[in-house]
Amino acid sequence: MIKYSEQAVQDSLPPNDVRPLIDETDHRILEVLAVEARIPNNALALRVGIAPSTCLSRVRSLLELGVIKGFHADIDPEAVGRPLQAMIAVRLQADSRDAIHSFSRNLAEMPQVQNVFFIAGGSDFLVHVGVKDTTELREFVVVNLSGNPDVASTETNFIFEHLHVQRV
Repeated sequence: MIKYSEQAVQDSLPPNDVRPLIDETDHRILEVLAVEARIPNNALALRVGIAPSTCLSRVRSLLELGVIKGFHADIDPEAVGRPLQAMIAVRLQADSRDAIHSFSRNLAEMPQVQNVFFIAGGSDFLVHVGVKDTTELREFVVVNLSGNPDVASTETNFIFEHLHVQRV
């Protein structure tokens, strides 16, 4: 079950920020769900070695606390017409720092965008896109990124292979 640590609060967290600590049973639940999100509760309880009612209450608690953010399907991009995947590094103009939030929100609404990462380093964002071909990729970069006055530069890298690691 989720436990709150007063020591963690005292050592490293702001006074009003009490974060849940995951015990070994919760961790085992999360490990199974990371690989098999659709596993029935009875099967999950059996794999973890706890009663089904206990398992259900722990999963609900993990959901309520935001430890589990959702259950997702792993979709093959090629099967949905987006076989070409790319990571695009984007650097904003120095005077566009106020646009960071709106820029990332606008990107997230575009159908080609799979993920948006706000990062530190030479770039401000990494944008994972899925498109049908190089023509669509070029159009996406030219229209949505290079054509945006807030964007200083982009660098596009093709993804040859994506190994999706499912772990806690």
